Amino acid sequence: MELRDKTVIVTGAADGIGRGLAERFAQEGARVICSDIDEAGAREVATQTGGVAFTCDVSDEEQIKALIDFTEDTVGPIDLFCANAGILTLGGLDVPDDQWEKIWKINVMSHVWTARHLVPRMIGRGGGYILTTASAAGLLNQPGAAPYGVTKHAAVGFAEWLSLTYGAKGLRVSVLCPQAVRSKMTEGHEVSVASIDGMLEPDDVAETCVQAIREERFLVLPHPQVLDYLQLKAADYDRWLGGMRKLNQQFTPDT
Repeated sequence: MELRDKTVIVTGAADGIGRGLAERFAQEGARVICSDIDEAGAREVATQTGGVAFTCDVSDEEQIKALIDFTEDTVGPIDLFCANAGILTLGGLDVPDDQWEKIWKINVMSHVWTARHLVPRMIGRGGGYILTTASAAGLLNQPGAAPYGVTKHAAVGFAEWLSLTYGAKGLRVSVLCPQAVRSKMTEGHEVSVASIDGMLEPDDVAETCVQAIREERFLVLPHPQVLDYLQLKAADYDRWLGGMRKLNQQFTPDT
């Protein structure tokens, strides 16, 4: 898929990966709708990219539907939806239920709600594209962050399901699984298990995404080492878990 003259939504567009995506897509000639719960941030990026700002809290299904309706009614049919907004919740068994519920809505259910209101429209006109921002944690897991690792696994699983269910009907799906990327989310966590292979800049991640969308590849890995880890996991699960236990003791020794 080429991005020139395409209508693209990016959620979480005010910062980090989302901002990088919005800027890079605009360079490709796309019409970008910059969506974020941060209204001022969304407007700033929209102004910079020549796009349109829309305030949206992706933990609310009705607000996601409103974003889709607004775009299709005022800009045009959505060619690419970048479901990028997400949050990080640290902790394990101690994390209270309300925090689990919050991260589940944002990191998982937002993708379900997006697909519920958008995929039938895309299929009805012959196809479309969804890019889901998950994480390397969605393929490998994350010591010290049970809610994050679990919800990112679910996000990857749902993206797989969309692809296998609707791929023959024209829906293209990619899932972005980086390790650490510089953003407000990773601020203060520069030294962490996610950054052992380096912290990328959002521009680098956006460039990887553009190439993946052009080639219509499902798995988008800005940190190529993640593929090696994933292959090790598949080849010898017990050995892989042993290595992850060592990482867990290194970065979260008190658990």
